[in-house]
Amino acid sequence: MQQGPDMPTILWILLVRGVPDALQITFFGLAMGFGIGLILALMRVYGTEEMGWVAEAYEKVLRGIPVLVLIYIFTFGASSIFWFVDPIQRPIVGAYVALGIRSGAYQSQIFRGAILSVSEGQVIAARALGMTGFQTQIYIVLPQAFRIALPGWSNEYAVVIKDSSFASDVGVFEILKVVQNVTANHPELWLPSMGIVTLIYFVFTYPVTRYFGKKQKGAVGEFGREVIWA
Repeated sequence: MQQGPDMPTILWILLVRGVPDALQITFFGLAMGFGIGLILALMRVYGTEEMGWVAEAYEKVLRGIPVLVLIYIFTFGASSIFWFVDPIQRPIVGAYVALGIRSGAYQSQIFRGAILSVSEGQVIAARALGMTGFQTQIYIVLPQAFRIALPGWSNEYAVVIKDSSFASDVGVFEILKVVQNVTANHPELWLPSMGIVTLIYFVFTYPVTRYFGKKQKGAVGEFGREVIWA
């Protein structure tokens, strides 16, 4: 039997081939989720009752659908939507969209809680100084809300980068798919390779969540109201 690659070689293949796709999916998923989540949060906090219902319905529906199902839908079921995308790239684009719209449902909760956590006194003071509602949001509420949201947003980052592994099921060469290919003819390498995969995910998630977790502890006293993570 042909000898399989050694562990340093597997690690190198993962870093060169698997990690870039995983980070790409994470970046685009979080970016799309950021835009969707912020809009939904503003709809729920400042919108009409009907807008609040729409935003809440979106959150409940998308949070209830498994991410793998969404990836299948946007890779295979909605291929006509991405007719302009190279067929080879459709799986990774489907992963972007699936993780993005699902992340938006969770980021909406994060941003809504952060906005509601900004002291009402600051809003009242801004309006008393002659600021319009729009100016108050742009210069007073949202800058603080984004800062308050960072700990919750870092947790969402950890979720999305781990969920990017589901893209392997549609052929995207992210971390898990690379391991599956490398170990296909060398089952004895599967367990140590998965150990390397575990370490890679740990390195990409733990420092970020740890850092912003510490930041969360000071958020209550600094911004005047208890931070609402809901």
